[in-house]
Amino acid sequence: MSIGLLLLTGGQGSRMGSPKHNLPHPSGATWGNHLVAVFQAVVPGGPVQILGEALADRPDLPVLDDPRQGPAVALEHWAASPAPSVDLWWIVGCDQVRWCAADLRAWLALAQAADPGQRQWVVGRAEGQLQPLGGFLPHRLRPLLAKSKVRSLGALVMSLPHRPLDSPLSGWRDVDTPEARRDFEAGGP
Repeated sequence: MSIGLLLLTGGQGSRMGSPKHNLPHPSGATWGNHLVAVFQAVVPGGPVQILGEALADRPDLPVLDDPRQGPAVALEHWAASPAPSVDLWWIVGCDQVRWCAADLRAWLALAQAADPGQRQWVVGRAEGQLQPLGGFLPHRLRPLLAKSKVRSLGALVMSLPHRPLDSPLSGWRDVDTPEARRDFEAGGP
């Protein structure tokens, strides 16, 4: 099975004072490059696409402009653009910096077992909330995604074949406030 990474970096980062994808990660990389490294540890050689802004420490990765109208519109724009043909895309936001290779391997195994034919967008459900970012989208759903006109990420998931899976993995916990960033950098939950 072939898997690609789509990393969303289009947020303005106004709550953090600068774009989140280029913030320093405790690993020594940027937040965005940390996620690329996690993906590459699990899927060596898998294609990587950046949707939004380039990573300061990985300018070699292909970047697709984000129309800056929210993640649902960004994903629809991406789906209408050329992309390598893979079976699945791991679609992750740059603020999901708690992912590690072991958790991604476990999540991928759960997703493959839940949807072996790659026909549904497998999304996490953490603490009762759907988590579209961090989920696995089959490449074959890109045409449906490209035709969508939904403006909300939650509504976008609901408009496509999808499979929610309960998951206690820490990768779902976004770091999207200055307080959460301080806790994360201090090694907190």
